[in-house]
Amino acid sequence: MELSSLLNRFSEPETLKMAKLGRELRAKGVDVIDLSLGEPDFDTPQHIKDAAIKAIHDNWSHYTPVAGYLDLREAICFKFKRDNNLDYTPENIVTSTGAKQSLANTILALVDDGEEVIIPTPYWVTYSELVKIARGKVVEVRTSAANHFKITPAQLEAAITPKTKAFLFSSPCNPSGAVYSKAELEALAVVFRKHPGIFIISDEIYEYINFVGKHESIAQFSDLKDRIIIVNGLSKGFAMTGWRLGYIAANATVAKATEKLQGQFTSGTSSITQKAAVVALTTDLRPSMEMVEEFTRRRARTLELVKEIPGLTCFEPEGAFYIFPDVSSYYGKSDGTTTIQHAADFSMYLLNTAHVSSVMGDAFGEPNCVRFSFANSMGNIEKAWARIKEALAKLK
Repeated sequence: MELSSLLNRFSEPETLKMAKLGRELRAKGVDVIDLSLGEPDFDTPQHIKDAAIKAIHDNWSHYTPVAGYLDLREAICFKFKRDNNLDYTPENIVTSTGAKQSLANTILALVDDGEEVIIPTPYWVTYSELVKIARGKVVEVRTSAANHFKITPAQLEAAITPKTKAFLFSSPCNPSGAVYSKAELEALAVVFRKHPGIFIISDEIYEYINFVGKHESIAQFSDLKDRIIIVNGLSKGFAMTGWRLGYIAANATVAKATEKLQGQFTSGTSSITQKAAVVALTTDLRPSMEMVEEFTRRRARTLELVKEIPGLTCFEPEGAFYIFPDVSSYYGKSDGTTTIQHAADFSMYLLNTAHVSSVMGDAFGEPNCVRFSFANSMGNIEKAWARIKEALAKLK
């Protein structure tokens, strides 16, 4: 049976693969603690659920416009003005079935065969695979913990070629937790001004989960705004992962292009989710801020626990809900049965020995690191790191 060659261009996300392995162990009765998936362990705030229930009773149960209901696109524009001081109109907004679809729409609308997309490492697993699906070329730029996992203007300049079509990054970053300051974004903007043909795709899905201050968007530089595509959504900041609502803000031409693509894939996203999203984006943000307060406590405790383990070096995340330690000091070590050769071995060893799931750094373009989430209860975090410490102590 011969399937499309498209399937050979990209890989299954390691995040989903590790979650699947964890579920399989759990089904066998093993107590697996999940530190692999990027999902808040909170329930959706009540006022958002109430809005969805009302939408059901009000019979918002029919097909929706591809780009989204007008009142939702207006709500997104309101959010951009309130939170980011950015001016958009509904024609700039396209809503999708999750930010992942928003990214896919954007990359397929922009990138042609052989065109290059610069992506600083580490990056979210799906970035590189979407570029491959579009037949583009991924240009990885290695960053380092010493530079807080952020690309420098000199690195950006050096990576640009006549084939560069786009630059794709996230702030706050999944998996590193890096957050770009206004000054750092301004320094990158200087480079982009020299290269007017490059689009900038800014993934801001973790916007609210910021431990170092106010979120800064690169779209604030008005002379660049027309070639910036902001990708955002409700999954992380509002604990709405299962509701599937993402969106972009872009110039009208790019927005129309993504709408055209989406019209052939999924059409509009869920009517009920859209009505709930209007309430989420325009009313009380206190539940979101309370989640961030709890993530802040978990981050502090996780860093304390990691520091107790010899051989792990860890950048202190500035946003999102992950730590991304360098585990390479364990390469070559063995417990007598298993030898750790690389990050994948490290993650599988912890899954099978400590019964804690994580994600190997190769998936994010950083082979010496492993991603652990702290979007789990404090009790589970403490139990997981106790297990990790005990398992790693067996490696000699």
